[in-house]
Amino acid sequence: MKLLGKIAIITGATSGMGKAIAERFVHEGASVILSGRDEQRGKELESNLGKNGGNAFFISGDVSLESTNRKLVEEAIGKYGKLDIVVTNAGKLGLGSVTDISLDEWDETIKTNLYSVFYLSRFAIPEMQKAGKGVILVTSSIAAFKSFPNHAAYCASKASLIALVKEMALDYGPAIRVNAICPGPVDTPLIWDSAKAFENPETIVQQTASNTLMKRLGKPEDIASLALFLVSEEASWITGSAYTIDGGILTK
Repeated sequence: MKLLGKIAIITGATSGMGKAIAERFVHEGASVILSGRDEQRGKELESNLGKNGGNAFFISGDVSLESTNRKLVEEAIGKYGKLDIVVTNAGKLGLGSVTDISLDEWDETIKTNLYSVFYLSRFAIPEMQKAGKGVILVTSSIAAFKSFPNHAAYCASKASLIALVKEMALDYGPAIRVNAICPGPVDTPLIWDSAKAFENPETIVQQTASNTLMKRLGKPEDIASLALFLVSEEASWITGSAYTIDGGILTK
């Protein structure tokens, strides 16, 4: 059990990659604070993890708000007395080009994808410093390196996260390690929402899977495996890095 006794916060934990990461962390012995907007799905996940002997606690909220992130850290400390791991996985697509996207949609996307990481890190880091160690793992995207039609806010925010990860690794190492994962096309609701930016969504998703070197979409469990490695002691000499996990699609 690679995370036995560890306390983790995972945002965007109610579906897709976040859910798979939460399930893997609990399986590996961590106690997890689950964060998401969908209270019903969050409570169901909390219950399911508990049935299997895990320790998980769901808190609903909008991570684009400073208050939600403050509450997550306060709950972790109040309930478990410490905080070892933070995984910032919540995200928003915010479809539209620069001239098409509404100002509200732009703001909401940037706040959800970028501000949320800043807020949660701002509150989590002091608690990790008290303990003398900690790990922050940020979910970015291959959209940090590759442009997609009508994804202006998404691409901008995901690219910004890479710079933020490197800066935090510099400022808070060696005690706190900070890394990013950059998933490619993973079979979650997000990829189907993303495909709506194209005229032929179903065809685009199928073509995308074929365009990977592995000839398939990623699975949420693939991402969870990388996340587990990067927050574990096996990755104790890794910080300030961004890992693409995309079935090789960026090589083409």
